[in-house]
Amino acid sequence: MIPGTFEYHRPKSVAEAAKLLRKSKDGRVLAGGHSLLPMMKLRMTEPSALIDLGAIAALRGIKKTGTKLVIGAMTTQHELLASALVAKNLPILHETAILIADPQVRYVGTIGGNVANGDPGNDMPAVMMALDATYKIAGPTKARVVKARAFYKGSYETALKAGEIVTAIEIPVPGKHGFAYEKLKRKVGDYATAAAAVLITLKAGKIAACAIALTNLAPTPLLAEAAAAALVGRAPDDAAISAAVAAARKIMDPANDTRGTPAYRKSVGGIYVERAIKRAIARAAG
Repeated sequence: MIPGTFEYHRPKSVAEAAKLLRKSKDGRVLAGGHSLLPMMKLRMTEPSALIDLGAIAALRGIKKTGTKLVIGAMTTQHELLASALVAKNLPILHETAILIADPQVRYVGTIGGNVANGDPGNDMPAVMMALDATYKIAGPTKARVVKARAFYKGSYETALKAGEIVTAIEIPVPGKHGFAYEKLKRKVGDYATAAAAVLITLKAGKIAACAIALTNLAPTPLLAEAAAAALVGRAPDDAAISAAVAAARKIMDPANDTRGTPAYRKSVGGIYVERAIKRAIARAAG
């Protein structure tokens, strides 16, 4: 199938983009387009207008401000992989970006598009929840911020209001920590069958801090708070890890689709949580 008819706009500023979005009854923002365009081809969505953000230079770039890394929404996955700032301060973003699709997609696909459209299969939302990131949002009247942990409401449903655009992502830079993003997929370039993001800090031989988040194991990314709590204050041994995996499985609610049955996906989801925890612990210890 092919998309329905639509108007195409390529604004030069966020203000112009917000104005166009506000004027359009059911317009959509276009970033990399890798989720939106396939949905348009299948007529799952038929926007009357596309507002292409590609010409807005202010939405690109990576910078460190104090103890936070700020990433423009139109920064591509390829640019994340090439960034020395990301490699030094938030290496889990590098580890995640290299697992997204393939090089052709990563050259065009943006971090803003990945986090903003509410696709449960996208990789970055769970990582942003684990990192306790904040999304900067431009709206019809004023700017606001929303925590990644409060942004996702349902499948393709987010906290964005009519006429709002995610403009940047602000991420606190953690101290010495271990990290891992473990992803099971059917083939190169596919969405996750199940994936887990883990950040761990060790102190005096025990887990002092932990965050665990899950990808494509529910209609939204999941912050596995009970799983993380099962590790904090304990030695990083098999008993603690098993308790964390069990807690993570309890909140999984995967779809029954071509990637497997819910029972299968919960099973492998737990396995990948365990792998991510163990690799994060090893890195934290090193």
